[in-house]
Amino acid sequence: MSIRIKLLLSYAAMLIIPLVITFFTAILLTVVFRGDLQTIREQYGAGAHRMFEDQHVEGILKEMKRSVEKNPSILFDSSYLSDLDQELLGNKSNLIVRKDQRVIYTSPSLQHSDILNHLPAFEDSGHLERGEAEHVGKELISFGHFDFRFADQTPGSVIVMTTLNPLVNFAQKFFPILFITSIIILILTNTLLTYFVSRSIIRPLTKLKNAMKRIEAGDLEFQVEPTSRDEIGELSVAFEQMRNQLQHSIHTQIQYEENRKELISNISHDLRTPLTAIRGYVDGLGDGIADTQEKRQKYIDIISSKAEEMDHLIDELFLYSKLDLNRLPFQFEIVDFHVFLLDLSEELEFDLGKQGVHYSSNITLEPETYVLVDRDKLKRVFANIIDNGLKYMDKTEKTIHLTAFMTKDDVVIQLKDNGQGIEPDALPFVFERFYRADLSRNSHTGGSGLGLAITKQIMDGHEGTIQADSTVGESTCITMTLPRRNHKVGDQQ
Repeated sequence: MSIRIKLLLSYAAMLIIPLVITFFTAILLTVVFRGDLQTIREQYGAGAHRMFEDQHVEGILKEMKRSVEKNPSILFDSSYLSDLDQELLGNKSNLIVRKDQRVIYTSPSLQHSDILNHLPAFEDSGHLERGEAEHVGKELISFGHFDFRFADQTPGSVIVMTTLNPLVNFAQKFFPILFITSIIILILTNTLLTYFVSRSIIRPLTKLKNAMKRIEAGDLEFQVEPTSRDEIGELSVAFEQMRNQLQHSIHTQIQYEENRKELISNISHDLRTPLTAIRGYVDGLGDGIADTQEKRQKYIDIISSKAEEMDHLIDELFLYSKLDLNRLPFQFEIVDFHVFLLDLSEELEFDLGKQGVHYSSNITLEPETYVLVDRDKLKRVFANIIDNGLKYMDKTEKTIHLTAFMTKDDVVIQLKDNGQGIEPDALPFVFERFYRADLSRNSHTGGSGLGLAITKQIMDGHEGTIQADSTVGESTCITMTLPRRNHKVGDQQ
């Protein structure tokens, strides 16, 4: 049985069973408290023509009408009126007698009440009348009365004021409408509820089914958005997570394959260049082209230099592979980073000065600013960034500036040069392996293409960040952040 059929049957049962139970319960309770069904129908048929729900009050008023018609002077008998008033009080009613416009008797509880200003007008109809329920102050009251004339033809009225329950009065007055409306609302509510709930279940399941078919066909370029927070919504979230992971895995696999091909191509290219040079100079030595000691020494120096290039490239590949596979351990220690940067800055100033590069620094760290670092690998980060910057410097006067400052949780280091800058399209990729903004791979700007990728791996190992900002033709700034620590050297972490 499908979920749709199950839901339809369940909601149909929810609709029919309560209605049947409510109907028979209402009939049973009505018979128990009001008598047989025929009597109930007759009483209800009287409807608004009945003077009072309470037959006892109505009987008292009818009896008074007969007595007054025979002897109007009986209304001047205070003992008679007091007895009737006491009997009416038991039914939450009060007696008022009016002659002309003057009240000649009223229940003690009404003597100073505002209700006396709302008495019905004299009509001289000779019939028992019942007015509509009305609010007087905070009370809901109803007047029942009959008019007559005293012996001197003065108009008179006997009025019975009854306090009503607002809820009961409303229910009695509008019961048919309320009952029919309740049934209609119940039917509509359950019907709409069944429809929308069914749709809220069927539609997400249909989407998941279609999504599964797309995955089966190899299409992962879509998104499954949950439409609810119920179990099906949780299923949609889990399905979307699975799709994302599957898509990420496939993209990663494709990227790894492309990187592998690119790695082979780059290694072949970068190794072939020095190897070709070495073979050429070796052949030159073998053929006797270097016929003097000076030429032979020059050839040997060039061969040694090219071998060092190959050795450096292989070392870079080896280091990156270990970092990428998390097989190179970090030797972390908590150091005073202010002192560390001052020492490093002195070394950089000395080394860069020999290369004709103007170096400056602005270190505003507070003393005893502690950071957890691997000293050697972090120095490798600075060396790689500076080496990469020097390759692309095209100014006559080369400058490198180091800035260091603190934020609430981190230490921020910036290395800025005045090189040729990086194109905006290339900025997001400068930390990828074998990426070069200059695609010519010439001898001047060549290298392994792994320097900044290794830098990124080392910063990730320090739980830090690194990013590049550049203005083409002016400068490039590399910004690094490292989390601060509250421990001194040798303290337990």
